[in-house]
Amino acid sequence: MPSPTPTEAAAAIETLRDEIRRHDYLYYVRGEPELSDAAYDNLYRRLQALEAEHPELVTPDSPTQRVGADPRTDLPTVAHEAPMLSLDSSKDPDEVRRFDERIRKAVDGHEVAYLLEPKLDGVSIELVYEEGVLVRAVTRGNGREGEAVTENVRTIGSVPLRLRDDARPVPRLLSVRGEVLMRLSAFERLNEALLEQGSDPFANPRNATSGALRQLDSSITASRPLECLAYDILAVEGAVFRSDLESVEALRAWGLMVPERIETARTVEEILAYHAGFDRDRDTLDYEIDGVVIKLDALDDRADLGSTSHHPRWAMAFKFEPRKEVTRIDRIAVQVGRTGVLTPVALLRPVEVGGVTVSRATLHNREELERKDVREGDHVRIQRAGDVIPQVVEVVERPGDTGERAAPFRMPTHCPNCGTAVEERGPFTLCPNRFGCSAQLKGRIVHFASRQGLDIEGLGDETASLLVDRELVTELADLFDLGVEALLPLPRFAEKKAENLVAEIRARRTTELRRVLFGLGIPEVGATVARDLAGHFRTLEALRGADREALEAVHGIGPRMSEAITGFFADPLNAAAVDALVEKMEALTVPDTVGAGGPLEGLSIVFTGTLETMSRSAAKKLVEQAGARSPSSVSGETDLVVAGPGAGSKRAKAEALGVEVVDEAGFLARMDAKGVVL
Repeated sequence: MPSPTPTEAAAAIETLRDEIRRHDYLYYVRGEPELSDAAYDNLYRRLQALEAEHPELVTPDSPTQRVGADPRTDLPTVAHEAPMLSLDSSKDPDEVRRFDERIRKAVDGHEVAYLLEPKLDGVSIELVYEEGVLVRAVTRGNGREGEAVTENVRTIGSVPLRLRDDARPVPRLLSVRGEVLMRLSAFERLNEALLEQGSDPFANPRNATSGALRQLDSSITASRPLECLAYDILAVEGAVFRSDLESVEALRAWGLMVPERIETARTVEEILAYHAGFDRDRDTLDYEIDGVVIKLDALDDRADLGSTSHHPRWAMAFKFEPRKEVTRIDRIAVQVGRTGVLTPVALLRPVEVGGVTVSRATLHNREELERKDVREGDHVRIQRAGDVIPQVVEVVERPGDTGERAAPFRMPTHCPNCGTAVEERGPFTLCPNRFGCSAQLKGRIVHFASRQGLDIEGLGDETASLLVDRELVTELADLFDLGVEALLPLPRFAEKKAENLVAEIRARRTTELRRVLFGLGIPEVGATVARDLAGHFRTLEALRGADREALEAVHGIGPRMSEAITGFFADPLNAAAVDALVEKMEALTVPDTVGAGGPLEGLSIVFTGTLETMSRSAAKKLVEQAGARSPSSVSGETDLVVAGPGAGSKRAKAEALGVEVVDEAGFLARMDAKGVVL
């Protein structure tokens, strides 16, 4: 048979790709396969053969391109299209009732419906599609940026490389949040194979999934039985949705796999019944979940409610009671953290809890230890809080216990690391020797080098301990003086590893100011506050010279934070440490703020009611990109309220405060006059 012409080959290749994509959709999304594995493989091999004959016709979204990229040397950091926030959570049904009450009060009389879905216990991922083609996959990271794992995610069969467009048009841009997971049956088969090879098995499916996603060689990821379930649209251009249910239906139509048993509810009783159903079925599912997610369905109302720096106000996780087991406390030890807090830790006889072997559990603080009356030698019930962090719940009596117990444990009067007399502050016991205690210095180094700090690869707990114990680092500034020769005598430090660490540290001489502020470990300053301070003051010198009034002018900073920040910089030892660090740095940068210098800079615009030409969330994004703030509530600082049909108390409050109110037409005219591109 003569070889096909290029035109014939192109037509045949496109037909085969469409057919393979259709069968992927039927298999992964619909669960209704039409072909046997052999027939599917035959289609795939025919496509491979044609592309081999016509390599100029190979495209990145072809089903044959899931695997094949060369191994990489690192995983670059990439910003998300929109923040990937955490969820507020509780196991208490009363908290669910209070959440419902807050939602109903906030939506100003609108009808309330919730979307319910299982809270999957996997690894969060962002999938970004441009014109329907997968261009980027990014781990959650710190919520604002993560690691690009695109080539690895392309190997996951349930992730479409091109979105389907037969049921609805694909948008210009689509950012989707999903969860990558490994089913329990697949996890068991993987561990059996590893044991047969003489390799160590994974502790749980989540660890196996995380390790597979972060491989530098995508062929290793391809060998892991991973699935990806999409459940949220982070950003979209070219499509408008009014409800979350509508967006989930769109995800399914575009060929993405979504969680099973997604339902809607209108009452707390319906939510509790949904939660009870999953809790009852939890141990029979072929995947791990640790609760259910409750999300307000109306997207415009979500936009009004907004988010904190940590979680959206319109959603919460209704968690299951954690799995618990009983074991014995062999000893109680005390560890010293980077802030000087002494934490009692129970050293346990190893026990498996929810598929993870636990040998240590926190006892929190002095008062908690006394309240539970936990002693060495006791049998205790432990749980993994959130199915992650081991905690001691209570002392239990076991058959055969004589009733004789060890003496009550007392926190030490002196720091177990440096010998300094400790101080009691509320329930906490602290070592005040901030700059002379090596345990605190080790913790500060790890914090300074962490992902939200200077993000220094290779500078973790073990390396930090070595640097301090060998007296190579006595303060943070010493890190920048480290050389390869000084590191080579350290255990497990070959020349390449030493060179890499030194290069990583020196590359951070120029870094973002927000990272340094976070890395310093200033009390009350987390990643979000560090970013806000850097954006407001722009230089470290300006921040250090700011008084409490100037600090409280920054959005979100109140008296407690301002007192902690000014106190930190006023301390002579802190000031000296910061001075020494600044001398080693070359530049502390601050990226331009989105919307800075825009035509609406400095304005506060609130939207209420229904808009006709765009959703409220789209309108908020529009004005924020032009420099305005768009809070969810009206106050004396509000400059403009845009009120559509159905506007309620926000309009009334604006009129009472004398804030200007316009309708949608007036808003659009105002934007046109300001030069804002719609």
